[in-house]
Amino acid sequence: MIDLGSVYQVSVDVVDASGAPANPDTATLTITLPDDSTVTPAVPAPTTAGQLRVNYTTTQAGRHLWRMVTTNPITAYTEVFDVRDQAPVAVVSLSDAKKQLNITSTDTGDDDELRGFITGASLAVERELGRIVARRTFTERRTTDGDGQVLLSNVPVLALTSAVSADGSTTWNVANLDVDNATGLVAVKSGSPLSGDIAFTYTAGLRIVPDDYQLATLIVVQHLWETQRGTMGVQLGGSQEPEYVPGRGFALPRRALELLGVTLPGIA
Repeated sequence: MIDLGSVYQVSVDVVDASGAPANPDTATLTITLPDDSTVTPAVPAPTTAGQLRVNYTTTQAGRHLWRMVTTNPITAYTEVFDVRDQAPVAVVSLSDAKKQLNITSTDTGDDDELRGFITGASLAVERELGRIVARRTFTERRTTDGDGQVLLSNVPVLALTSAVSADGSTTWNVANLDVDNATGLVAVKSGSPLSGDIAFTYTAGLRIVPDDYQLATLIVVQHLWETQRGTMGVQLGGSQEPEYVPGRGFALPRRALELLGVTLPGIA
């Protein structure tokens, strides 16, 4: 995964029927963007036989799909790549995660992979808490209830940016809307009542992330990182923390769950 605005290199090696590198007569690259539009960057002539390389500057966050088709020799290759949002989900910083893993700041070889682990761990922590921690913007369509109220999906709500009817005919002044930050309940203080399907844009998350949330996220990152690399070892005293917590799975270690205040199964 790369950052929005970074350059992604499409790389295809073309060979002929004998397996030897060969420059095709034509090469067409089509990239399908996250919004389902397509672009067709020019494919420059290879500087090394058979090696097609196209540098594409990303303009959208999300899943991209590209397909390279050549003639003489006839080949086709399809691949996907992902682009991070400008505000990735991160309860902890890359710097803090590297400190937790005893990786020096000058060792940047695994930074991109580690950032993916941070996002995964952060989302897992948020799911356990049932609330948003990493502050970010959400856009969602909600339907008003019989009392003209709407319950937003992500809490705590920090700020409501806009509220527009699904058909675009009505825009509510957010200054006239009352938002319960903890529950996400939105109601009108004055003006036109909320009605029908409404598209809301708002910010949710925590302005100050508690230390226990950060430490729990770091523990999850370390657990996943070391498990992947087969470096989980026996701890002091000859024991090892159980990786599996009944009803919770393997990804979240017990000590992380305890820091998050999650009730663990046990003897009453």
